[in-house]
Order: sequence, then structure tokens, then C-alpha cells
Amino acid sequence: MRIAILSDTHDHMANCRAAITYCNSYGVQLLIHCGDLVSPFMLIELERFNGPVHLVYGNNVGDQHLISRSCGVKYPSITHHGLLGAVEAGGVRFAFHHLPHTARMIAAQGGFDVVCCGHTHRYHIEEVGDVLLINPGDLHGGKEQPGFVIYETTSRTTERVDIGVPFFPDEI
Repeated sequence: MRIAILSDTHDHMANCRAAITYCNSYGVQLLIHCGDLVSPFMLIELERFNGPVHLVYGNNVGDQHLISRSCGVKYPSITHHGLLGAVEAGGVRFAFHHLPHTARMIAAQGGFDVVCCGHTHRYHIEEVGDVLLINPGDLHGGKEQPGFVIYETTSRTTERVDIGVPFFPDEI
């Protein structure tokens, strides 16, 4: 099973749309978003994904009320987990939270195979004991090339997918 792990879209519709198009074209079956979606209109982009979507809040809250109220109702394929999400897919137990230090603590406790996070806008993968900790980087492109991670549950491997156009405000 192929699972997409995204984070920190920060209302960048074009990069989110490109990621969803890629996922739909390459057989991704489940999508995890690790927060900082920001605006409710981004749910329209996530709804385009051909499978279930799991989402948590980030620290850029946007309209939390409208986002959480719309998931599962207006957008039935999107499940909003609040601050901490957990799902089992393809025989792999996933947890996801926006903040890396919290994700690292969850990973250190065990109980999951993969723990995902965001926030830093930097791609990073490491093992914490027997748990794989994945930060897919961001889709906004503020610090690095925008992108996300595909996790393959059968082989338990990761693939980084670069997408879109980076935006480096320090260069302006």
C-alpha cells in the first residue's frame, strides 16, 4: 500500500493540487496531512484525492472551527483528528502530529511503526528505536524545494517526491 505524507501546505493551492494529481496518478491509496493546511478552502484540494485523507491541526490554525466541522460531512473522505492522529493501513501503525518534538516523544514510547510530523518545513527521516520518524518537508516551499513523502507499507520504504516551484522569500 502506498501512503502519501504531506505537511505545511500553507494555502499553496497549486503545489497541493500537483501533489494530489501525482498521488492519484501513481496509485497512492491513503493520504496523511501533518498540519498547517490553514484555510478551509484547501479541503477542496484534499477532497480531489482518490482515497481517504487524514488531517491534524498545525500551529497556523486558520479557521479551525470550519475545517473540523467540514471534515467528514461536507468532505466525507477527509477525517480530522484534532491535534493527534492515528491510523492503521497496510499492516502499519501510523501516528501523526504537527510538532517534531511531540512526534519524537510519541515515537520513543513505541506502539507505532511510523510517526509523522511537520512544522520545520525541512525533509527529515530518522529511526527512533524501532519507529520511523518522518517529516516530509513542506508543500509551501518556503525553505526547501516543496515536496512530500510516499511510504510503501509492503517494503517499508520511503520515497521523497519534489513538486512545484520553491518560494524563497529571503532571496527577494
